[in-house]
Amino acid sequence: MGTHTTESLLRINETTIQSRYQPIFSPTHQRLVGYEALLRAHRHGAPVSPAAVLERAHANGRMALLDRELHTLHLSGFSQQAGPVWLFLNISPATCVDSEGALDNLERNCRLFGMNPAQVVLEVVETALDNQAALIRFVTRARTRGFQVAIDDFGTGDSNFERMWRLDPLIIKIDRTLLTNATQHPRARQLLNGLVSMIREGGSLVLLEGIETAEEARVALSTEADLLQGFRFGHPASLDDPSPVREMAFADQLAAFQHERHQVNATHDSYLRLLNRELVQACESLKRGQSLEAACGRMLTLAGIRRCFILNDEGIQIGGVISDTSEGTRGADFNPLHQSGGACWSHRDYFRRALEHPDRVCASRPYVGLPDAVRTVTFATRIPAGPVFCVDMHPDEVFEGQLNLPDLLPPAWD
Repeated sequence: MGTHTTESLLRINETTIQSRYQPIFSPTHQRLVGYEALLRAHRHGAPVSPAAVLERAHANGRMALLDRELHTLHLSGFSQQAGPVWLFLNISPATCVDSEGALDNLERNCRLFGMNPAQVVLEVVETALDNQAALIRFVTRARTRGFQVAIDDFGTGDSNFERMWRLDPLIIKIDRTLLTNATQHPRARQLLNGLVSMIREGGSLVLLEGIETAEEARVALSTEADLLQGFRFGHPASLDDPSPVREMAFADQLAAFQHERHQVNATHDSYLRLLNRELVQACESLKRGQSLEAACGRMLTLAGIRRCFILNDEGIQIGGVISDTSEGTRGADFNPLHQSGGACWSHRDYFRRALEHPDRVCASRPYVGLPDAVRTVTFATRIPAGPVFCVDMHPDEVFEGQLNLPDLLPPAWD
């Protein structure tokens, strides 16, 4: 299809193609751990978009052949890279269909350029191929030959966890649209955090890609993502650019983020100390025999605090809820879940942990509260020799929904 030159170029008709490598970083190790190989093309000195090159090959039925040429080009340019660094190669659907031939070519080129297949990560898009059996067959054969596998663009189109579990990739690259949404909407940010955690618990590493702005970098670094990639940390370039310079730039951004996070955490800690103090004082008032309404008066003036209620040892709610009435509750008069007197909350994690840690204030993970269908965090602590006191907070009303909540607050009782 094309010819290679001694300058690691690929020429197809009048189009010249070069390899460019975008760095991938580990925030944990604070260094560069991989590159994604990308193509850059020119025709008569003018740039040609990579999409145009790929679309033309697809239209001519030559996508699998172009894939092989590009893989050879990328491996050749990467072969002198020192150290244990991954090379990410994009795999087209056409290549997945001809799995044996494509993998033979990849394995042969790895031997030719002195690379171990374990150093190569093959990126597949789970939704790009109608023939899912062919995709699974390609991934299985690639893994048998020692290659690593990554799912690209996860979270778009028809992505689903069932296919993810079946493909069992080492790495899942989350599509940048989820990151972009997370910078604009607090709930989207929480969903991104949850998705990252779920994938990691499922046995795969998470790579957040397409990080371009300072805000996207802050959001990405605040997740538990294992790997980060994007223009913010490094543009695609030749491997002549020294890695130490890129790593120093990444380390500088990490240091700035950690300094900012330290300041934010200090502000959050001040709020949580105030909340903890008011919660303990409310419990002491209840222990002295005050009514729930009187004991919770000051508590309900704190930002984000919406409801207080009491549960007995079986998790049954005693009486009604004392709530902040400064804002109306969505459709309360028509919500069959709004009235909760006598409800059983024994299945809730915050109740169980309050019994397990009677000297601490326990915080739940965010969830949708039944009384108002609003994202809620419940704080719970057991009153000494008494029931469990609970306080509901709407976390999106404080610190733009980004309050850092520990599972357990400091000791509630001396």
